[in-house]
Amino acid sequence: MGNKRLIIAIDGPSGAGKSTVAKALAKRLGYLYIDTGAMYRALALKAKENGIETNDENGLTKLASELDINFINTDNQTYIFCNGQNITETIRTPEISMIASEISKSAGVRQEMVKKQRQMGRMGGVVLEGRDIGTVVFPDADVKFYLDADLDERGRRRYKELVEKGQEVDLEQTIKDIMQRDLSDMKRNHSPLRKAEDAILIDSTNLSVEEVIKEMINIISQTKER
Repeated sequence: MGNKRLIIAIDGPSGAGKSTVAKALAKRLGYLYIDTGAMYRALALKAKENGIETNDENGLTKLASELDINFINTDNQTYIFCNGQNITETIRTPEISMIASEISKSAGVRQEMVKKQRQMGRMGGVVLEGRDIGTVVFPDADVKFYLDADLDERGRRRYKELVEKGQEVDLEQTIKDIMQRDLSDMKRNHSPLRKAEDAILIDSTNLSVEEVIKEMINIISQTKER
């Protein structure tokens, strides 16, 4: 592979396996992994702590502009810090997930977050995952993937992930939550979830994480050789 440090965008709906794949891919490539969804979750957590309502666009935009968000990769783990506090686990609850989905509809909030994301990724050598990376944040990313899987499979994966973290969840409800999140993400006015025209679709329903990564690395190698 050439030495050019690429910007790699991975978009897709909730539960498609974006985080798992993006983390592993970044590790293989020696790149920084940036979970943009976690940035919205960080804002959701701080908004909740500060009593800022999900419809208070000015309050949320101001809060977003003031947050100091960092990703730190150590010991094969990626930790997210907000204002110096490790919030890696606290932001992974269904409640924070729903608040994040609501506040991400705000144009002001998205502008602030996109600024932060571009700042983090502008030098290349990054794998960013989210819902609008290839369409809005880095429309000129070197490689764009759209990772998807069928709804029931995504629900099962998210359920398993939450149960492993010791959360009390119901499989049916988890699938419903994901369907709700999909609708919310696809129908919002600002940066809705959609596949970029030049993104490569990978359906992970029947693929292992390893198989998805192999497919991605093949495509990335071809890009580097061009």
